[in-house]
Amino acid sequence: MLRVLVVIGVVLLAACSSSPKGVVCAGEVATIYGQRMGATTGTIFDLVNAFSVSKDDVTVESGPLRSTDRFHYTPAAVTKEGYLAQRLSDKQFRLIDPQQNTMITYTCE
Repeated sequence: MLRVLVVIGVVLLAACSSSPKGVVCAGEVATIYGQRMGATTGTIFDLVNAFSVSKDDVTVESGPLRSTDRFHYTPAAVTKEGYLAQRLSDKQFRLIDPQQNTMITYTCE
């Protein structure tokens, strides 16, 4: 019985200590209307139902992404900074800043 408890404890400890690996992704900066403004990079931490983008010691977390119908609507959330965070696909993520009329679409390889 003691061995079983030790094994369960080790498994739980290993599962809790693992953290998602970030991937450096290329980002295209554009206006909300699609006019290209430049390029950037960011590190994406993909958690399936949420993601975060880190760049220059600043991290933006999407929070829980929601969609009433994932086949018709893009899963999205509003961040605490006021950005619209969207998961476009398994490899594409977007942050939209309506105050600055800009969006960054990150594509991960």
